[in-house]
Amino acid sequence: MKKIICVISLLLLVLNLSAQTLHVVVGNTTYMFPATQAGEMNYTDGSTLTIVDKSFTLADVSRIYVDDSEVTDNTVQVSYSGSSASVKVSGNIAKYIVPTISGAHVKLVQSEEVDDNVGEITYNLTGTSADGEFYMEGSYKATIELDGITLTNVTPVYSGAAVHIQNGKRINVKVITGTENTLVDAASGSQKGALYIKGHAEFKQKGTLNVTGNLKHAIKTGEYFSLKNATINVLGAAGGDGINCAQYFLIESGSLHISNPNDDGIQVDLDGDTSTGETTDHEDEDSGNAYINGGTITVNSSACGSWDSDDNEAKGTSCLNADGDITITSGTVTMKATGSGGRGIKCDGIFTTTGGTVDVTTTGALYYNNGTTENKAYTGNTDNISSDYYCAAKGIKAGDSDTSTGGIVISGGTINVTTSGYNAEGIESKNTIEVNGGYVTVNSYDDGINSSQDMTFNGGYVYARSTNNDGIDANGNLYIKGGLIFANGSSSPELAVDANSESQKKIYLTGGTLVAIGGLESGASLSQSCYSTSSWSKNTWYAMTYGSTTFAFKTPSSGGTTMVVSASSTPTLKSGVTVSGGTEIFGGAGVLDASVSGGSTVSLSNYSSNGQGGFGGNTGGGPKGW
Repeated sequence: MKKIICVISLLLLVLNLSAQTLHVVVGNTTYMFPATQAGEMNYTDGSTLTIVDKSFTLADVSRIYVDDSEVTDNTVQVSYSGSSASVKVSGNIAKYIVPTISGAHVKLVQSEEVDDNVGEITYNLTGTSADGEFYMEGSYKATIELDGITLTNVTPVYSGAAVHIQNGKRINVKVITGTENTLVDAASGSQKGALYIKGHAEFKQKGTLNVTGNLKHAIKTGEYFSLKNATINVLGAAGGDGINCAQYFLIESGSLHISNPNDDGIQVDLDGDTSTGETTDHEDEDSGNAYINGGTITVNSSACGSWDSDDNEAKGTSCLNADGDITITSGTVTMKATGSGGRGIKCDGIFTTTGGTVDVTTTGALYYNNGTTENKAYTGNTDNISSDYYCAAKGIKAGDSDTSTGGIVISGGTINVTTSGYNAEGIESKNTIEVNGGYVTVNSYDDGINSSQDMTFNGGYVYARSTNNDGIDANGNLYIKGGLIFANGSSSPELAVDANSESQKKIYLTGGTLVAIGGLESGASLSQSCYSTSSWSKNTWYAMTYGSTTFAFKTPSSGGTTMVVSASSTPTLKSGVTVSGGTEIFGGAGVLDASVSGGSTVSLSNYSSNGQGGFGGNTGGGPKGW
């Protein structure tokens, strides 16, 4: 006993003589006390040593030593090495952290006494283990530093996750610049993700994080998810989403790449029963919204539909799915869905773009499931079965059909959509569509652009081609007031531009520039003059000139018989032209301000749309209407 007292006294003397650090080692945990903080160390009852309010049972202490290392307050360092792990706790927070270590499985409990007076604690994770985990629980916000950590959980001790943060507050996840980090969860357990954060998760810095979910989601956050600068690669989600979050999703910069999810690539849930809508700086927001304000998102999904026994309907998966709105102001979004019934982008609210580039490709077949029978490549007539039993692949789908809310507003950016599966539509709104600007290119199997209610074109450049249905189809009124529209429908009875005349709705053309291969729905109100051709040639370059403007376009390989054109002034049309210069749009199918040469003049007839009901194209080609 006297020897212990002498050692402690000597350590006190050393600490008083120089600015050094006292280390107290208990098992695989080291507590580090700077000399400036150690002060008086109380030795009581013959077995307890107290340093900065942290009491140690001497029987548990394996080593006490002093060196000249530096300590940063409010930090915990967790280092993994094969089948073991070690923890270092800064002395000023020693009394607030309770570590438990089993091999390379680490559990840290943060005292409820941690508050604004103590400040935020930073947990630094480094090293490698083929069977380890990091589990932390507390009631205060924290910072997690992923500092070159490679962690796979094989035999769960505290959680099946590789990293599990039970704190229900804001968690600042620093993916340390220049590092590569890999997290893989166990194939068994009760974890919701390989990386699970109960509260808000803010991913920052310029490192790389690779995550694989072997049980459910890859990344799961109980509240919002935000990304700035970091690169996150989701390499698989065996039983769930690549990223599943609540409240809202936000990317400002950085890169997010998701492959092989078993469900949605990104799922954004409304946390409560009622949406707050978008709030200033997203303070206390619970909207179910997704905000893409920069960066790069790539999702590749082969997941197919499934039967939802709760709602008793067949449901498809989506690369990006939000309970609320999706707003894109900048950045690059690339979505590819190859599974049966797979969608590129889906939201129940409003899909809005003001900038950025969106590329969506779906190749999946029509998914059918009535609860007992599943068909992943259904080709039957869907008119005679309940819509609850099938799910077609779609490029972009927005709005809620049950409430007729949500919709699509395109005011800028570039959108490219390609669908090829049976009954697959390009862009669909369960409410209205409004196009005010931007560049939209759609190549689809079914309707290119479809709305359940009114559709309005005020500006922008729009290409919509369907190989088996209408190029543009509004189930309400369709208003063309501005912009440039190049629409291509399939053969009769489908049309280039269609409105719901069966319900006394119609096309209202008052401005803009229009090329419609496959004709217009009859009964259209044409305040701006339209003209039609007696025929058109496939895969041929045409040039339409009106005033001082020339728009060159290449016709598709198939489509309805008649071509209808309209512009702000009487146009001239030439076919078989050679095109040079200008600005390519519509994936090369159109050129603005082109220089053209050669070709032959096409005779145009005044066109009027008379009668009721839709017809597939005017085979006579003149102003006969349909």
